[in-house]
Amino acid sequence: MMASASTSSKVFHRNLSRRTVPALFPPLKSLSTHASIAFPCSSRKHVHVKCSVTMKYDNEAVIDEEMDKVRRLQNGSDVRGVALEGEKGRTVDLTPAAVEAIAESFGEWVIKAIERDRGCPVEDVRVSLGRDPRKSGSSLSTAVLAGLGRAGCMVFDMGLATTPACFMSTMTASHLPYTRNGLKFFTKKGGLTSPEVEEICNIAAWKYANRLTKVSTMLTPRPMQVDFMSAYAKHLCGIIKERVNHPRHYDTPLRGFQIIVNAGNGSGGFFTWDVLDKLGADTFGSLHLNPDGMFPNHIPNPEDWTAMSLTRAAVLENSAELGIVFDTDVDRSGVVDRKGNPINGDRLIALMSAIVLKEHPGTIIVTDARTSMALTRFITDRGGHHCLYRVGYRNVIDKGVQLNKEGIETHLMMETSGHGALRENYFLDDGAYMVVKIIIELVRMKLAGSKDGIGSLIEDLEEPLESVELRMNILGEPRHAKAKGTEAIETFRNYIEEGKLEGWELDACGDCWVSEGCLVDSNDIPAAIDAHMYRAKVSDGVNGQYGWVHLRQSIHNPNIAVNMQSTVSGGCLFMAQALRDKFLVPSGMDKTLDIGQIVKYIQS
Repeated sequence: MMASASTSSKVFHRNLSRRTVPALFPPLKSLSTHASIAFPCSSRKHVHVKCSVTMKYDNEAVIDEEMDKVRRLQNGSDVRGVALEGEKGRTVDLTPAAVEAIAESFGEWVIKAIERDRGCPVEDVRVSLGRDPRKSGSSLSTAVLAGLGRAGCMVFDMGLATTPACFMSTMTASHLPYTRNGLKFFTKKGGLTSPEVEEICNIAAWKYANRLTKVSTMLTPRPMQVDFMSAYAKHLCGIIKERVNHPRHYDTPLRGFQIIVNAGNGSGGFFTWDVLDKLGADTFGSLHLNPDGMFPNHIPNPEDWTAMSLTRAAVLENSAELGIVFDTDVDRSGVVDRKGNPINGDRLIALMSAIVLKEHPGTIIVTDARTSMALTRFITDRGGHHCLYRVGYRNVIDKGVQLNKEGIETHLMMETSGHGALRENYFLDDGAYMVVKIIIELVRMKLAGSKDGIGSLIEDLEEPLESVELRMNILGEPRHAKAKGTEAIETFRNYIEEGKLEGWELDACGDCWVSEGCLVDSNDIPAAIDAHMYRAKVSDGVNGQYGWVHLRQSIHNPNIAVNMQSTVSGGCLFMAQALRDKFLVPSGMDKTLDIGQIVKYIQS
């Protein structure tokens, strides 16, 4: 199965072996399986300044700054930036020239990786390109095609697509504003890691800085136009038919169900027309199905209040059984039950856990470390094991992949943002597939005679009494933000370990050999750290453990996120006061970080 991104162009590499790719798309028999690959001269040649020493340093400074333009586009395991004017205080940095250099470097990286695996030269390395409806998608797609052509790849243009439908390498800005765009990368092994994307961006930075002509004039073969979305939709329909196995109307198992879809003018409209409608569902009342890169109604994001509230209203007005909210590229989703209750964040993880634990009793479920203590109890009460891990959907998914490789059964990996992956679906974060699982369970419940809606599966999930998220901007030049952020987070860790914050202890789930605030793997295969973060559990003599504080260095922006949850009234306020008075001020970190939001919260 191939995947594409909906908020921007997407790029996917596919090995020609049929064994590694689900048989959704027939092989193109007219293409040979081998062809020579020539690496471009730009990957070997650098500009050398042969002038005075002063001129050399000046030029080196210019080159360093040009390289930094590309390096700063890395966003963990993705690439993201501003692609259109219109964002106050931000200039366009995701330019066609930068995208071309990154796409070329990705193409070369894929070729070299396959050659290492096979131990011989490879030919006809295929890359698929898809995009979402963002206005910048067209020009950036052209740049991607040029870059992949330079690398010697054979390119297939999927047009408007979703990230999960492409599944190999993707360019997207997900739920971010229309001015943004970006790249996501996948191979047949799954999504690239942060270190791998960093390697690609470093190579691209040299290409970008040392290329005399920023925009390629090289003529490349026209990409082959392919329609993978139809095949992907057919694949989803087949899964629902087969697993519901309706005794009376096999081909229309959703007959009698009204389901509302809110695509947010992203790429998710296909799920209404090509999946639900064809399976017999009534989708009257669905919202914002037509793609529009300006997103005129709301940001396509299952965490967005407007998106969820509009969907809730449509579900209640139409007495629908279920509402669905997709993000732009459909790698995330949220739902609304028939009572109008929004199911996202911890509630969505709980719902998916309930479904998965029915099918795989005792499995481990990996989440990021911002989930509640109540979610842990919900999972363990059903016989599952909860592994808290680093924030970042790629971190969470990669942890699940690693555990399965070590023989530890792990079927669900999910982040509070809505990114979720299942072992049965190739560890791909696929919002449409998550919804498919929920729909199948809903139909099975009805066939079993239940009169309850899907929300009944999580009725006993307790909500945290208090939950707060604040930000501390890192002061100074952006280029020093990462180092300053790392220093602040590590100082926080030291303060806790030295007992300077009474009742605070670095949290660990106890499973999966994860320790030190769910950050450091103590097993034989430690994962690379893309951003520093720690979670501390907080206790006192009266309430015992009543909450936690999570500090996380942002990958996207020069700031540190502070998340707090408490099961007692006033707990978050007390933790915020302790964070300020016993850590930030005594350590001097209030000179490095803007703690205005914390102060305002304490005084409110």
